[in-house]
Amino acid sequence: MSSQPSVSIVVPVRNEADNIAPLIEEIMAALDGRWAYEIIYVNDGSTDATGDRLAALMKQRDNLRQLRHARSGGQSAAVRSGVRAARGMIVATLDGDGQNNPAFLPDLIAEVEKGERVGLVAGQRVGRKDTGFKKFQSRVANRVRNAILKDGTRDTGCGLKAFRRDVFLMLPYFDGLHRFLPALVRREGYEIAYVDVIDRPRHSGVSNYGFFDRLWIGIMDLAGVWWLIRRKKPTPEVTEVKA
Repeated sequence: MSSQPSVSIVVPVRNEADNIAPLIEEIMAALDGRWAYEIIYVNDGSTDATGDRLAALMKQRDNLRQLRHARSGGQSAAVRSGVRAARGMIVATLDGDGQNNPAFLPDLIAEVEKGERVGLVAGQRVGRKDTGFKKFQSRVANRVRNAILKDGTRDTGCGLKAFRRDVFLMLPYFDGLHRFLPALVRREGYEIAYVDVIDRPRHSGVSNYGFFDRLWIGIMDLAGVWWLIRRKKPTPEVTEVKA
């Protein structure tokens, strides 16, 4: 790569071969000329041509990277792998199915850049293109989560997010982490900003992260995050004493 990226775009995918090229073109159209950036696709154990399509495109674009999980670890694991490998100080994520419009990435990234205390900018979907049942699932899940954690976020399921890489790496890791980012970032003392984004239908294919991953937040996970928030102590201010 010709320069150190300031922004890393992380895209978790599993069996999304037909959506790879169109989404990359849209990401480039949104970001070219605005930031030095890299695109990191995390191939979460795909069994279709996803890996081959990415490999072919990597020969044409030196800012495109592919990480591969030998077997599927789920969306949170894929996001974490991408963030750990990212070279940019700011990381933005979006789903690989095309429902998240990359045109909103500049707004998310710009909000992170506005202040040091903004740790996370979360996309909030309007005009969702999911089925009525999926929208109902998300509505119930978000209300239950917000009632317990009081994180002030109406939609944690939106894949469009931007955050400081160092803040993300402070957070405890567990399966389902991506659903609790607002609450955990607040726990670290950072502010959350929100950007309304317009949802759209996926380009092709079917959902690869299933019913339970999308809706029914594990009771143990929810209780665990609540416990983590309650047990958080103020971070000590540390200075080094020199001789």
